[in-house]
Amino acid sequence: MTEPVHLVFAVQDWLTLFLHYLSLSLLSIGGAITTAPDMHRFLVEEHHWLTDAQFNASIAIAQAAPGPNVLFIALLGWNVGLNAGGMGTGLLGVFLTMMGIMIPSTTLTYVTAQWGHRNRQLRAVRAFKQGMAPIVVALLIATSWVLATANVHGDGGWLQNWPAWLVTAITALVVWRTKLHLLWLLGAGALLGWYGWI
Repeated sequence: MTEPVHLVFAVQDWLTLFLHYLSLSLLSIGGAITTAPDMHRFLVEEHHWLTDAQFNASIAIAQAAPGPNVLFIALLGWNVGLNAGGMGTGLLGVFLTMMGIMIPSTTLTYVTAQWGHRNRQLRAVRAFKQGMAPIVVALLIATSWVLATANVHGDGGWLQNWPAWLVTAITALVVWRTKLHLLWLLGAGALLGWYGWI
């Protein structure tokens, strides 16, 4: 990753971090990755606890690693903790961000799943399930936008990155219209990046 920034954290800062992840937990419809734009705003733009590069690297590493999608939260917490003082505070950052993102959503999911299953025949329950699909798609698009635009710099940044946008559009169409396995698309993207074409 990049060179860490050095922060001085007070108890209030750790509490703020924990409470922010508690609140994001209830917004993470479709998975924690859908709240990445707000995490970026909070961690990078508002508090400057992480750099853009640290934020993007945390998500990229976690998404490439096997395991649950929520691993990027642990890496974000780890990097905030490292920036605040080292290994021990890195573990504290992991603990606070993971507990913050997991406790409310897990509890709410369990309770509502039990209730929804008992009342699955109700029109309101069916309408709620159908209405959530466009929200999840919109949140995923917002996340993609934040990650894609974080490295656009200089004059004509959009135009100079046209190959990446073209590959993104083609990949989206292939995913939407075919049953081609995503690993083939990831491999193709890796090769394009390896050869410097995007």
